[in-house]
Amino acid sequence: MNAAAAPPPSRHVRVDHASAVYAATRATRETGRAAGLPDVLTERAAVVTSELASNLNKHAVNGSVVVQRSAIGHGVDVLAADDGPGMADVGHWLLDGNSTTATLGTGLGAVSRMATVFRIRSAPGGGTVAGARLLAPGTPAGRAAAIGHFCLPRDGEEQCGDAVAVAEAHEGWTAVVVDGLGHGPDAAEAADLAIHVFGQNPDRPLPQQLATMHRALRATRGAAVALARITPRRLDFCGVGNVSGTTISHTRAPGLLLSVPGIVGFSLPAIQVRQTPLSDGDLVLLQTDGVGHGWRTPPDHALPLTANALLLAAELAHRHRNPRDDAAMIALHPHWLA
Repeated sequence: MNAAAAPPPSRHVRVDHASAVYAATRATRETGRAAGLPDVLTERAAVVTSELASNLNKHAVNGSVVVQRSAIGHGVDVLAADDGPGMADVGHWLLDGNSTTATLGTGLGAVSRMATVFRIRSAPGGGTVAGARLLAPGTPAGRAAAIGHFCLPRDGEEQCGDAVAVAEAHEGWTAVVVDGLGHGPDAAEAADLAIHVFGQNPDRPLPQQLATMHRALRATRGAAVALARITPRRLDFCGVGNVSGTTISHTRAPGLLLSVPGIVGFSLPAIQVRQTPLSDGDLVLLQTDGVGHGWRTPPDHALPLTANALLLAAELAHRHRNPRDDAAMIALHPHWLA
């Protein structure tokens, strides 16, 4: 993702009919071509999308696919999730030749082989979530799986007033999530401008970053903004408005990162930077209020919370996004970015 501009909105397809498979595949081709990907990579991503969407159509309940430009490297992400019966033995279906559908590929094994990164988790009665990332050559292998994101506009709209970006900074990586007030073109204008300011100098101290955005957004309706500067061992976080962050660990409960009240571009409060230690395997997530908070405490019957950026993006887009509002999130694995 280019940090100097807000990425195009993600494309969301509900897979409730065979025609949705073609719609998702077409969205993938359009996304790949718009990103300037080589034709062979775009077609490979289309095959992956066809396989995942066909599985949802034939075997799942309430399935959905999200297609978007990758947040790292030059490529396409395909996120798939459902509320169906799930699979007891995912490994079986990852073997080539064990196809659950008569599609262009040869089952999930083909998806795993063609994708640069492929993650899947499933359980009987718990549904399935999967994420495939197809990148042009050149992205370091470790970083290829380090980030997950989506930016989904309100249902029925094309422009998204929420935006995310990430950039390599002098002392690690800096991520930003922006929620332009309201939705539609005016919200998108505010979010795009905030991302543009961020991209001009991602190395700015976080309070200075917010102050610079505040001056630039005075002629817009304003926005809520959260920023995170991330190293493998430390997180610096600050935010203004109804956006928040979370640290996720295998060894402790999720840590909530709260923003202070205000509107960037209208009323900027005194900014306080919160520092949090990070351990190997931790995940840092930023989200707008279009993503619900129920994912932090899943019900007993649900799959346990995953500390995987790509799968968490698929899970939140499918089960915790508010379709009546713009919604965006970005998750990063600090130690994979090092």
